Amino acid sequence: MKRKILVAYDGSALSKEALQEARLQAAGVPETEVHVVSVVSQAGPTTNIAIARNIQWELAEQIRSEMEEIKKDFEADDVTIKTDVIIEEIHRNEGTKLCEYAEEHDIDLIIVGSRGLGGVKKIFLGSVSNRIVQEAGCPVLVIK
Repeated sequence: MKRKILVAYDGSALSKEALQEARLQAAGVPETEVHVVSVVSQAGPTTNIAIARNIQWELAEQIRSEMEEIKKDFEADDVTIKTDVIIEEIHRNEGTKLCEYAEEHDIDLIIVGSRGLGGVKKIFLGSVSNRIVQEAGCPVLVIK
């Protein structure tokens, strides 16, 4: 039976640690498939739409470039990997979109950093990781 792991990736140090955890869990287990997914949403509602979209596309391109390197690293270890950058046109929590992705792709485990690159830090968990813990239909491993 194939095991599917989703890593929520935003380029932060903790999301990179989440990648390493996924690699460890997939090492030597040929039936494991790792999905590295990033959701890029628009800046807040007060941001000029044209500027927000430009920032959104630039960030998406940067993450796609990073994901190409990640893909090479995982494939060198014979780990099956799929990458995706989702551009979210409406302003909502990225955690919700990641949970939808997990459900659509029958993900067995989500690995997420406790905090990402968001400008406002939460006291305990970041808003994305908190949302994933609340909404996910599968186990969630939070990297701290």
